[in-house]
Amino acid sequence: MRIRACSVFEGVVYHCWCIDPTNPCRPTLEVDAVLRVGDADATAGPLLLTVADYIAMVGSVERARPCLEELRARNRIVERLGAAHISFPTWTRVVDLPPTAEGS
Repeated sequence: MRIRACSVFEGVVYHCWCIDPTNPCRPTLEVDAVLRVGDADATAGPLLLTVADYIAMVGSVERARPCLEELRARNRIVERLGAAHISFPTWTRVVDLPPTAEGS
């Protein structure tokens, strides 16, 4: 599953959507957001996505449950401010490429 984040603040993904639902037990995170100091750097730690957002993207608790159990076994589920989050220690920055001229 590929997840695209468009809003990140202090290490937490606030707005995102699923861009590829295949293989939901292996979620990857792509970030297409303005990032300021402390949002997604060494001081912020891994980026976090709420389990509730993940379940909504998967489609149901029943479909998400085996994946969440696998993620928990790999220590990818963490608690922050009283809510369960999936931890993304690695993620990909989406960079918009400038448009190219026709014929080049």
